[in-house]
Amino acid sequence: MAEAAQSLKPPEPAGQPILQLRNVDRIFDSFAAVDRITLDIYEREFFTIVGPSGSGKTTMVRMLVGMDKPTNGDILLRGERINDVPANRRPTCMVFQSLALFPHRTVGQNIEFPLKMRGVDAATRRKRALELLDQLRLPQSYYGKMVTQCSGGERQRVALARALAFDPEILFFDEPLSALDYRLRKLLEKELKDIHRETGKTFVYITHSLEEAMVMSDRIGVMNRGRFVQIGTPREIYGSPHSRFVSEFMGEVNVIEVRGEAGAVVDAAGTRFATPVVAADFDTGTLVVRPEDVRFVGAGESADNRLTGVIYNEYLLGSRVQYQVRVGEGQTFLVEKLRDQMPPGGPGSAVTIGWDARDSMVFPASRLQQ
Repeated sequence: MAEAAQSLKPPEPAGQPILQLRNVDRIFDSFAAVDRITLDIYEREFFTIVGPSGSGKTTMVRMLVGMDKPTNGDILLRGERINDVPANRRPTCMVFQSLALFPHRTVGQNIEFPLKMRGVDAATRRKRALELLDQLRLPQSYYGKMVTQCSGGERQRVALARALAFDPEILFFDEPLSALDYRLRKLLEKELKDIHRETGKTFVYITHSLEEAMVMSDRIGVMNRGRFVQIGTPREIYGSPHSRFVSEFMGEVNVIEVRGEAGAVVDAAGTRFATPVVAADFDTGTLVVRPEDVRFVGAGESADNRLTGVIYNEYLLGSRVQYQVRVGEGQTFLVEKLRDQMPPGGPGSAVTIGWDARDSMVFPASRLQQ
């Protein structure tokens, strides 16, 4: 476990923190699943936590929602310590991946359940359930429909309506879209973002999906080994990653192992690269450039860095095409372009690819595993 507390301070969102962690960890035997995290989540924010399996994100959210207690540190809700407050006494609600709907009840009964537990009368419960059906874009006729007769996307909306019926201050989501097909998932990503804006609630969302995080979030926290390795807006996380780990986790990248030599960044073959960093600042490291920042360089066109190779394969990605270009002995580069930017030849064609220094990133070896 790290000796010092972690505190990442990106530009703060507008408003006040609603949920705060102060030096929080969760230790199982000698293993720190969450390691000394300090974090502010702001009111009305859509904050997404991403990270590989075992990074600690689910353990952390279990503590935030009250299903588990931190080993050390404090969790504050509007400035009040809530470490020992059980989940059912917190103004929060969790939407699970499994949804946890009652299969033997109707849509309306599922939505009304938290209100019934609070002792709200039947007429008021029904009115609120119908309002939520409208808000979640479900027909009011679904009120009496059995939840087992609903599609996967409809059940997702019912689960969210039930969570909103509780009128929580913060909604937590544990990968609720992961079991859905691609088209429905993309639709619900946009709807969740719209619902977040319409309700004014604070959303805390867990996902493995880069696309979900990028589409929906105000800020993203990337976790690895129980800690946040970077927190920022989607644009900051994608465009200015702090480490090789973050750059690779948040999308495909081209990677070149390099060293600093005589004021230059050089690969194993001795090729020199123009980069935004001073080569003398590191010994060995990794040069990273994203596929969309690499371009095909024609006669008379310039690029700070140029390599020649052969197109080995191409992959149609809807409006974009990704090309696999083999350069030298065993080095493969990905180039991603819009369909109207396709090179003149297909697989087997000789090409020159290039990128500008400002579009690359260099991570010294000391930061590669952060």
